[in-house]
Amino acid sequence: MSLPQQSLVFLDTNIVMYAVGAEHPYRVPCQKVLQAVASGTLSAAIDTEIIQEILHRYGALQRYREAVEVAEKLIALVSVVYSVTLDDMRRAMEIFRQYASQGVHARDAIHAAIILGHSIPYIVSADRHFDLIPEVRRLDPVQMFPE
Repeated sequence: MSLPQQSLVFLDTNIVMYAVGAEHPYRVPCQKVLQAVASGTLSAAIDTEIIQEILHRYGALQRYREAVEVAEKLIALVSVVYSVTLDDMRRAMEIFRQYASQGVHARDAIHAAIILGHSIPYIVSADRHFDLIPEVRRLDPVQMFPE
């Protein structure tokens, strides 16, 4: 799979977590995604909820300093950090209403709402449940960067 040219992609939290985490089949492909963003080959956006997820996960492990370091590096890396608005939350609630019973989580409904509200063509994510939302096009890091 080739990288989307001239398109902004939304980076899911799992891209960062796999890239900096322990050995896993997604680790190297996610590192390559972040390298593509760093080199300018791929333009990426996140929302404020992504930062919250990183802080929450590392905070639960009592790795507070690392939480802030990872979040700061991500903010510096991406082109855009979208704030979550009331309109986004309304859209997220509708997505959640429609797809929660099929496995779409609340935070992911928020990400999907941001993606749709800002006409972002792709989300880069290891989470297959984004495939349940027809308007969201997911790029799998393993398919983007096969070993």
